[in-house]
Amino acid sequence: MRAEILSLADDIKQSAGLLRRHLDWDTSYARLQELNHLTEQPDFWNDAEKAQKLMRERTDLDDRLSSLVRIEKDLDETLELAELGEADGDDSIVDEAQAALASLKTEVVERQFEALFSGEADGNDTYIEINSGAGGTESQDWANMLLRMYTRWGERHRFKVELMDFTDGETAGIKSATIVVKGEKAYGWAKVESGVHRLVRISPYDSNARRHTSFASVWVYPVIDDSINIEINESDCRIDTYRASGAGGQHVNRTDSAVRITHLPSGIVVACQQDRSQHKNRATAWGMLKARLYEAELKRREEAAMATHAGKSDIGWGHQIRSYVLQPYQMVKDTRTGYTSGTPGDVLDGDLDDFMKSALAQRVYGGGPEGVEDID
Repeated sequence: MRAEILSLADDIKQSAGLLRRHLDWDTSYARLQELNHLTEQPDFWNDAEKAQKLMRERTDLDDRLSSLVRIEKDLDETLELAELGEADGDDSIVDEAQAALASLKTEVVERQFEALFSGEADGNDTYIEINSGAGGTESQDWANMLLRMYTRWGERHRFKVELMDFTDGETAGIKSATIVVKGEKAYGWAKVESGVHRLVRISPYDSNARRHTSFASVWVYPVIDDSINIEINESDCRIDTYRASGAGGQHVNRTDSAVRITHLPSGIVVACQQDRSQHKNRATAWGMLKARLYEAELKRREEAAMATHAGKSDIGWGHQIRSYVLQPYQMVKDTRTGYTSGTPGDVLDGDLDDFMKSALAQRVYGGGPEGVEDID
């Protein structure tokens, strides 16, 4: 059989195997059977909201399972067709089989890419919170560079990016900032960015032009809607109001319109100064706090799941995930996946998709499946 056909078939088999493993086939099939049974019950639609949620889960699960079955079946049938064509000496049939395999490979790679966004909150909008590390002006300037990087990344995807809260640096840059990125799968994309980001460069603030290393932390958590119930006792929270930072109109700067909420049991702090109304900022801050608590629960679940996959790296607060080196050479390297870029200027201008895809693939498959990085 042609080497091209054998190579394509091997790629498809490997990709289908990764998808089957990711789906946890036996568990997913049992869940689909359970959902099919539930939808057949006469009282299924008595609770319309719950029924719609279960129907969405059933449709999604059925699509994932049936597409994998079809891909594996099409692979077998196409290989049989190629064998028949070679046995009969009919090159046109062999060519047809090769073209079908190429199309099938494209489809399985697309399915792999879709699987990267299979988390329950992956389709949601997202908050991205940036905090400068120790190091004063250097780290505060680096935090501001990261704020611009994520803003530009959102704009590249045509997402809507809004500044929710920020604190100016003492001399330059920012001490902290929170943005909300609104768009399809915004959280699914950005969730792998949580962690410590390291910058190495010749400092523009050092008169001796020495090389400095700066750190800043990024925390990503999903925007949640009313369908997700997160209970918070107000007695567990401390609410502070303060004057908003920076520009924003005379009213914003002259009144205590900004709101900060501290959740005492967890130590989580959120703040909002987006609006001129303290009441609106308070409501937004409560939503941000619920989102942070929800994200913490997702992280606990993920860490429990990742404990069974030794090949997957921990991702979270306090873990350095990426180094951006501007001097003495030019390189950005993800310490989790090993993925590198020799054009840090492009990365700092928001060209992050390949880094995100690589980290997402590692989460889902324990490594970067072939072809995932090539999908736009």
